[in-house]
Amino acid sequence: MRNDLCAKVLSFINDHELIKSGDKVLAALSGGADSVALLHILDSLKEELHITLCAAHFNHGIRGEEADRDQAFATALCEKYQIKLFCEKADVPAIAEESGESLELCGRRLRYAFLERIAKEIEGAKIATAHHSDDNAETVLWNLTRGSGIGGLCGIPAKREDIIRPLLCCSRAEIEGYCDDHQLEYVTDSTNLSDEYTRNKLRHQVMPVLKELNPRVGESIAHTAALMRESDEYFNEISVKELKQAETDRGYDCERLLQLPLIVLRYAVKNLLGSAGAPVDFRHIALIIEAMRRSSAVELGQGFTAICSQGTLRIVRESEHHTQEVCIPFDEFIKTGGMRVKVRDGELELSESELKRLGIGENVHNLLLHHCIPCDIITCDTFFRYRRAGDIFTFARRGVTKSVKKLMIEMKLPREVRDTVPLIADGSTVLWLEGIGTSAQANKAITRNGEVYLIFGGSKNA
Repeated sequence: MRNDLCAKVLSFINDHELIKSGDKVLAALSGGADSVALLHILDSLKEELHITLCAAHFNHGIRGEEADRDQAFATALCEKYQIKLFCEKADVPAIAEESGESLELCGRRLRYAFLERIAKEIEGAKIATAHHSDDNAETVLWNLTRGSGIGGLCGIPAKREDIIRPLLCCSRAEIEGYCDDHQLEYVTDSTNLSDEYTRNKLRHQVMPVLKELNPRVGESIAHTAALMRESDEYFNEISVKELKQAETDRGYDCERLLQLPLIVLRYAVKNLLGSAGAPVDFRHIALIIEAMRRSSAVELGQGFTAICSQGTLRIVRESEHHTQEVCIPFDEFIKTGGMRVKVRDGELELSESELKRLGIGENVHNLLLHHCIPCDIITCDTFFRYRRAGDIFTFARRGVTKSVKKLMIEMKLPREVRDTVPLIADGSTVLWLEGIGTSAQANKAITRNGEVYLIFGGSKNA
């Protein structure tokens, strides 16, 4: 008869669709009771689940000989069960000192990077970690003490991308009982016995008191976390829709966003920061909302700034294009067959051949376009670039000449994006400006029956 805990884990795996038939599963094996139980349970279920099982051990190098002992134990255990084991050792204390991280954060980052790298090497294996319900409760409590929002009270998810947690339905006591029942040996990490680390204080001092009040406190917190996760997913979905509705060609409409319920607005700003790659902090979110009301800016760190001006919210980042000139000779652009130019991360990105997109043969020299520059005015001094001091633009129909700076101000372009607008210029004379089109100097293309042509080569009388 299958052990009750195995049945419980199997039911949890199926209910949350953690594993599918044919999956490869990489079990994170530290050598402690939790990871040993995880490996044993998955090994017991591998035929029923139809999975290929292997394991990975990361030696943090924090505990010297004890850490080497753990690696040796993991190696011997996998040899006993004939499970392939991947090992890696790193000097986490030295790396943490160099990066300025805590030992806990640095070790966690390097461990997951190792697991994800191995998972890719074995063709997309799922990574199984041994987190259990007590870990989940400790995570919720820790986030609560830091003033977390709903997202932090969701606890540890059963599945996140390629990471699964089959033991999340089990308590630490159940896991240790499973090890005793099956006479499974395991090693004890001495750092788990010290209250020097934050989690250990919760584990040794707080959780015992809560269990006196409610012996099933882990299950109760897990139930609350599940409800929080449902709320988090709902508000996140609503905020994404609202962001799309508020999006403009310059950023996001502040007036529309400020009409949202405050909790949805907070989620919207959080998602906007995340999508921009900016640091996400509850304090920053509050400051950005206030900046939206006052039309001001908020420094976010890591080079990011939230700017609220002219009724528009934008998340911008310092880029090389503010200090480094980017120029592309126009004749090189023509050779690519490109017709359009985009700006991405401060660099000009040329599109693929517009000729191919329109299905026009390579030998055809004439192509109908909306904005054209005749070949006879292209010189070696004609460049794709960003604006420079002294650039001028002459409107073709009105014959009015303005500085590009003044023109951009009249266009109500935000200050931080004015240096990112591509143009084509011959010296200081602008021939084409994105958002405006061609100037009077460039508006001399050959016409036929009212159609404007750009000549790539061959006879201009074609």
